[in-house]
Amino acid sequence: MAKLDFYGHATFGLTTDDGTRIIIDPFFGENPWTDVEVDKVEADYVFCTHGHFDHFVDAIPLVKASGAKFVGSYELVEYVETQGVTDVHPLHIGGGWNFPFGRAKMVVAVHGGRVYGEGAEAYTTDAGGFVFDLGRGKRVYHAGDTGLTLDMKLLRDKVDIALLPIGDNFTMGLEDAVTAVEFIRPSIVIPFHYKTWPYIEQDPEEFKAMVGDRATVEILEQGVGSYDF
Repeated sequence: MAKLDFYGHATFGLTTDDGTRIIIDPFFGENPWTDVEVDKVEADYVFCTHGHFDHFVDAIPLVKASGAKFVGSYELVEYVETQGVTDVHPLHIGGGWNFPFGRAKMVVAVHGGRVYGEGAEAYTTDAGGFVFDLGRGKRVYHAGDTGLTLDMKLLRDKVDIALLPIGDNFTMGLEDAVTAVEFIRPSIVIPFHYKTWPYIEQDPEEFKAMVGDRATVEILEQGVGSYDF
């Protein structure tokens, strides 16, 4: 059985049927939703959708502590290599790769591209999302930080579980996130990127009511929630 663990904000752990552990957008030390310490996190892979602080700040410490492979855009990979990370895999928008756990594809997100970190001033990148195809009808889409985009229609009926930001201000708000559900038509939707700061004070229960019978919305408690599938 596969599992999603929600550490809060945009940070998820994805455990595959074979036990492979994937961390997406690691934000631990300053994440108000969790007291998990980054050096205690188990990871085989670390995927980052983009380079903003709240999605990338703990990527390098986590990779170094766990021995995980870092996966992100070409520019993010270039930067982490300058920080001593050697086990890497660069991806970019539209490209995918067959990893031992399954296939991962990087897809469009509409967001900023600044990279956070010491000496990162020369680096910028396209933000993205990831679709993880684990086989046996288990396809998970982490949208990253994004506004609503027509490219989401290309994912229609190709995603079983959609992880979508709903916080507004920096990403989609509730209405646009509902439209994203209509575009993608997943079976399960898990909202994220809300209530961490005043700018993104949105109610996931309101989102669930707005989605209605379009999909099943699973609201995971930030920091401790999980979903088995």
